[in-house]
Parts: sequence; C-alpha cells; structure tokens
Amino acid sequence: MNLIDSHAHIYSEEYKGDWAGAVTRAQEAGVSRIYMPNIDHTTIDAMLEVEGKYPQLCIPMMGLHPSYVKKDFERELYLVEEWLGKRNFAAVGECGIDLYWDKTFLPQQQEALKVQVALAKKHRLPIVLHTREAFEETYEIIAAAQDGSLKGIFHCFSGTVEEAEKVKELGFLMGIGGVATFKNGGMDKLLPHLQLEDLVLETDCPYLAPAPHRGKRNEPLYLPLIAKRVAELMEKPVEEVAEKTTANSLQLFNP
Repeated sequence: MNLIDSHAHIYSEEYKGDWAGAVTRAQEAGVSRIYMPNIDHTTIDAMLEVEGKYPQLCIPMMGLHPSYVKKDFERELYLVEEWLGKRNFAAVGECGIDLYWDKTFLPQQQEALKVQVALAKKHRLPIVLHTREAFEETYEIIAAAQDGSLKGIFHCFSGTVEEAEKVKELGFLMGIGGVATFKNGGMDKLLPHLQLEDLVLETDCPYLAPAPHRGKRNEPLYLPLIAKRVAELMEKPVEEVAEKTTANSLQLFNP
C-alpha cells in the first residue's frame, strides 16, 4: 500500500535522536509522504531540519497553532507571513480554534484564524484546521471566508454526521486518525456515513496513537492500522482506502 500521513509532528522533541528511525519505519510500512504542520516560532527550525534531511518525504506547512495564540500572537503571525513570502510550503497550518483547555484567548484565536485564512488565499494554499471543542466557531469563520478559493482539511475530525456534511459543503476534507481505532471514539457511528472522496489519513503523531498502541508515542509507522480500521468501518477494501486517501492528499497539497 502507498499511504500518506497528512498530519504528523515528526520533528517534535519526542523524536529527538530518532528521526532516521521513525522515517525508515514509516517507509517500510508503506508511507510515501509525511506532511508536517507547524506549531509556532519555536518549532520552525526543527521542522525545516527534518525537511532538509528527508526532502522528498517530509513536507512542511507554516502556521500558528491555536493553543499557542497568546497576547503576543501578532508577532507570531508576522513570522508566519514572512516565512510564507520567502519559500514554498504545502499549506497554512495548523491553525484554527481550541477551546478544550482554556477560552481566555478566544477572540485572539478567532483573529489569528482570520489572518491565516487570508494568507492561505493570498498564497493559494490549502489550510489545515484544528477544531478541538470548537467546530462551530471555526466553521463560522471558514464559511464566511469561503468564496470558492479556500480548500483544506478539518484535521482530527471526529464530529457528527451533520458536521461532516457542513465540512463537505465547504469543499474541505476530513482528516481521520487514531481516534477511529478507539473503542469509545464514536467513529463507528460516523465513518459508515462518509465517502472516501472526502477523507485523508493522518496520525497527528506523537499524539493519538491508534489501538493497540494507545497511550504510547505515535508515529507514521502506525498509519496502516488507521487505514485498516477505516476500511472495516466503511466496509471497503483497505487497498481502496489507501489508494483514494492518498490521491486526495496529493490532489490537495499538489494540485
């Protein structure tokens, strides 16, 4: 199988000293490309270092993660804008709204998302969205900005069938990861109602390792476990899941 991990923080501290091992294991598992979302200014150097070592495999994005939007978020966004202007990236991201831990900076998160949506339009790039406990808040901003030019992924999607329909109507894809393998993840109620044309696969490593590795460090090596579970829940051959989600990723990031 040829698989693409559409969302992996393989440059993070959890892999320090093990980049080569993680990449080799991913390739042996059939993962041909890994898209790396940025977090903030502190992660750029490591992300670009991994790209430099594996330029055909590890592809960077540029953005500001909503959990790292604080009072000085404008300074972070200037840096994002500067980087987008001086070299190529696969997407703007990850960005969005996260209300899981704290709602203090919701106005700043909303403003930061609007700025990054504008940057995605300016550079004609897809946008990768983080929507933890904030689907409606994120959706409202994207829907208001959608003029036919926006495209991207609602990363780590585990919403309702109704929310999935809203994502599809926007022309966006849904990123499906390790939650699909969780016993009480709820994806057994969602995935049978979705179409492969609307999905991409992701690990979000080092987080959200799929069963039976839940609670351990995640890595792209485990992407076939996610593909297998998606295939089971959608009653499709796993080869078809791999082929279609890979094609979806390539079409989005490399039109």
